Amino acid sequence: MPKNEEVFVYVTYIRTTPEKLWDALTTPEFTRQYWFGIEVKSEWLVGSAMRYLRDGETLVEGEVLRSERPRLLAYTFRETKTVASHEPPTRVTLEIEDCGGGDQVKLTVTHKGFVQNSKHLPSISAGWPAVLSGLKSLIETGKPMKIEP
Repeated sequence: MPKNEEVFVYVTYIRTTPEKLWDALTTPEFTRQYWFGIEVKSEWLVGSAMRYLRDGETLVEGEVLRSERPRLLAYTFRETKTVASHEPPTRVTLEIEDCGGGDQVKLTVTHKGFVQNSKHLPSISAGWPAVLSGLKSLIETGKPMKIEP
């Protein structure tokens, strides 16, 4: 990692299986429930396109860099509708580790590659915790949180 590179890392533990968490992160019907109406769509194959859509409008686009179900997913990330859309793509890595005999996982989200004085980093720093809290609540209780980032 280059010196002084800005990196966002978020770790959470969720009572679920790696396979169920993978599906929750990659299935549009599931993401819509905890990601503020956003559907994350892709074939999840290396080189395939990845998009975040709300009401059919692309908010984020990227390319799948790594896909190792149910343990590792990495993709580029570029906002399309904000002031940050003029910045180069960043990189998201989602690491899923079994840490409880098959019914507990550790999810580590690493988001990096921000330009100096990035307009994108503040929204990421607020957005990921809200999204992941909603994900955890939905998986563990069946009800998503009502948080807006």
